[in-house]
Amino acid sequence: MDLGIAGKVALVTASSKGLGRASAEALAAEGVKVVISARGEDSLRDAEGAIRAAGGEVHAVVGDVTDPKTPARLVAETRDRFGTVDILVPNAGGPPPARALELTDEQIVAAVNANLMTSIRLVREALPFLQTDGWGRICCITSWSIKQPMPGLALSNLARTGLWAWAKTAAADLFPSGVTLNLACPGSHATDRMRQLAGDIGPMGDPGAFGRIVAFLCSQPAAFISGTAVMVDGAASTGLL
Repeated sequence: MDLGIAGKVALVTASSKGLGRASAEALAAEGVKVVISARGEDSLRDAEGAIRAAGGEVHAVVGDVTDPKTPARLVAETRDRFGTVDILVPNAGGPPPARALELTDEQIVAAVNANLMTSIRLVREALPFLQTDGWGRICCITSWSIKQPMPGLALSNLARTGLWAWAKTAAADLFPSGVTLNLACPGSHATDRMRQLAGDIGPMGDPGAFGRIVAFLCSQPAAFISGTAVMVDGAASTGLL
């Protein structure tokens, strides 16, 4: 299938490893010019080199996307390098495990900043470019826990469901301008981090396949898909809604 996005420009954050990197690689494989970003320069340069070696057009920017000042800088660098932003894939690492009745105010603020506010800031900064030509795509990488909260991950459950509520509201406001907003919600995938944290927990998703799902949600054929949370979890969530 021709996704119709060759020549478009994407910004993908937290994209030196794991599902963020897989999403950047999938977009680059479709001919999208990609800006990637992460805190660790070594892993970021490795991702940049791999995408370039595969024939992709890529630019890497070191930065901590959870810093409130970074989203504006990333969007500005994307504009300066490639002229605009057509596709935005907000992503950030998840907070540590915690039980609901043991949370401190500081932990809650940090989780909400990383997994809710970071995405909102990125959308806010990129929106003038996304709306310029009446064509824009936003796909936030979050977690299947927005539909089925996971025990022991109260911080993630809290912040990510907040993002879903915001995204559901924002998608309706954005759609008339030609901008779609969706969430890609992974379950367990065979990333290095997941193997380290969980070991052998049974079947896990392929990060590369997840990246291609993100690319599809950012495609031309997906123009009428907006305000959805696509579960990529191998049937792990059992709710009907």
